[in-house]
Amino acid sequence: MNRVDRTAPTRMPWHGVIVATSLPFGRDLAVDHGVYGDNVAWLAEQGLHGVAPNGSLGEYQTLTYEERDRVVETAVAHAPEGFTVMPGVGAYGAIEARRHALFARDAGCQAVMCLPPNAYRADDRAVLKHYAMVASAGLPVTAYNNPIDTKVDLRPELLAKLYAEGFIVGVKEFSGDVRRCYAINELAPGLDLIVGTDDTLLEVAVAGAKGWVAGYPQVFPRACLDLYDAALAGDLTTALPLYRRLHSVLRWDSRTEFVQAIKLGQDMTGRTGGVCRPPRQALDPETEAVVRSATQALIDAGVN
Repeated sequence: MNRVDRTAPTRMPWHGVIVATSLPFGRDLAVDHGVYGDNVAWLAEQGLHGVAPNGSLGEYQTLTYEERDRVVETAVAHAPEGFTVMPGVGAYGAIEARRHALFARDAGCQAVMCLPPNAYRADDRAVLKHYAMVASAGLPVTAYNNPIDTKVDLRPELLAKLYAEGFIVGVKEFSGDVRRCYAINELAPGLDLIVGTDDTLLEVAVAGAKGWVAGYPQVFPRACLDLYDAALAGDLTTALPLYRRLHSVLRWDSRTEFVQAIKLGQDMTGRTGGVCRPPRQALDPETEAVVRSATQALIDAGVN
């Protein structure tokens, strides 16, 4: 099927398939920037639209500021023209999040992705102030709604306020509740809806998504891109069987072991995933067997 042209002038930087990249570590658990840069360049070659470093899949919580900065620089250095680098700027406080956004701006990134405050259950006033400070860095901000992990729910009415104030341009919706996507569209028609969970791609695409911040395209890039293109085009004849085939792995993006599962998939498909930094541990044998079996079945079927 026809690919989406990632260099088309109508594509906003946060549109399309933006890969939430994992981060490879060496034996000493130092970041392997050579491998990471190769992974970014390879994802661009596969026709994907961009990368989102320093997100949860990139184990940002375990990185120092200096490490986060260098990851951003590595992504930018390996991104061809028209390929988005939209780093996560999640932090406990707004001062820190704004600092990461300023660095992203100066490094040449096109946008940032930002969690709400996640040190405590922030109220709406705190959330508005948080995004105001991050937006003041000058880059477009895609909010990241993950109430499961942050304990702060960016409800549709709160997102509408953030959008009306000019603080955000889109939202990576990770709640898993597809019904709220329609409420977001009604309350903030200009706010771009971004698929946040790989295993709701089809449902959120049908609800009007403009992009997908995704984990599994770094394992099966071409199949995931075909799925995305067909889903956004409303081509259910193509999308539905492919979605059903991929769902055995896509569901791992929404589970606690998502980093380990996706890194295992990278290793199995000839890329480098590798180990995680503590406190994440290797998959237990039973879980690894399930993930490995689902991934191998797709490899054997010629999915890539």
